[in-house]
Amino acid sequence: MQFKYTKHQVARGALPDAKSGDKIYLIKNVSRMRATYQVRLLAFMATETRRKLVILVPKSCEIDQTLRELMKLLPKTVQISHED
Repeated sequence: MQFKYTKHQVARGALPDAKSGDKIYLIKNVSRMRATYQVRLLAFMATETRRKLVILVPKSCEIDQTLRELMKLLPKTVQISHED
């Protein structure tokens, strides 16, 4: 996967909502989850630190094709968890 860098070859920042052991968490209360810039940056962070990115979304949340493709590219890194 190609990650985009700034002019000085530094990835822009995004912070996870929580960290625990070997996982970082992004919590979203949305009806449709896409592979946004924030998600891609956190996937980069997870890859670089050898952690798993867990995205917590409501049960009713639809997963966009862009996020499905990212999950196929990084199957051991990006995971979706549907919560109540």
